[in-house]
Amino acid sequence: MEKELSVFKMGQTNDAYAKFFTGQSYLNMLSLEQVVVGNVTFEPGCRNFWHIHHAKSGGGQILLCTAGRGYYQEWGKEAVELNPGDVINIPAGVKHWHGAAKDSWFQHLAIEVPGVDTKNEWCEEVSDKEYNKLK
Repeated sequence: MEKELSVFKMGQTNDAYAKFFTGQSYLNMLSLEQVVVGNVTFEPGCRNFWHIHHAKSGGGQILLCTAGRGYYQEWGKEAVELNPGDVINIPAGVKHWHGAAKDSWFQHLAIEVPGVDTKNEWCEEVSDKEYNKLK
């Protein structure tokens, strides 16, 4: 059953990246030209693993929050609550994760910032102990 949260359709189950998520996510690629933009939807409690967007220059990611409530956390810092209208700029080389709150669906547009020799490094999952500290 598809649950539309915003004007951007949630798309299909995110099977290609499922091994890097705790819980179920959905992906609808909105643009594969000029700038890559994907609409990512997280079921309650779903989050991606810690990861780093690498680039020799440029690169990184921008999150535009469109629906629900979620979190973003950089390695070594406190998690930040995300709500519709919030914007997160993630520079290349910053280890982080993002996902839904335990009691809310969450949706954001993930924009890949163009750069030279960009690649994504997936790291360890966000532990339940760490995640469950969030409200």
